Amino acid sequence: MITLRPALFATAAALGLVACGDERGGASDSEDGPGAPFGVELAMAATPATEDGATDSAAPVAPKLIGLTAEELAAKLKQGNIRLIDVRTDAEVAEGVIPGAEHISLDSFNPAALDLSDGREVVLYCRSGRRSAIAGEKLAAATGKRSQHLAGGILAWEAAEQPVAAPR
Repeated sequence: MITLRPALFATAAALGLVACGDERGGASDSEDGPGAPFGVELAMAATPATEDGATDSAAPVAPKLIGLTAEELAAKLKQGNIRLIDVRTDAEVAEGVIPGAEHISLDSFNPAALDLSDGREVVLYCRSGRRSAIAGEKLAAATGKRSQHLAGGILAWEAAEQPVAAPR
């Protein structure tokens, strides 16, 4: 669905008034006064409606993917209840992993096959954050819930001087 930002909508409405108006600045469809400029109905239809039917183009949309910093991930790992999944290749994993991570490479990552019944939060990571974002989008689509990944990947983890272990 296409949504218009308020400034874009105002611009479109102003252009409609200029392009389609008469000398009074509005459409000349009736003698009662100016009508809505051409295209306003389409623009309003593209604006999301709230529960009461009003349109609210500024309504926030919850992100499907949350990028955690290395420090945020370290704090979550200390608290426990995290399932950390490394989606890098076998060769990358051989160079070191974040302690406690399990390895499921992106090319074999199937969120529908994950057993999520233990209630742990899933956090994904890769080398730089690109592949874990892809896996996170897949996970969010499969579960209908937001997913989390390490923004900047293991490179950000190492830059924050967090521990890296030999793979199991």
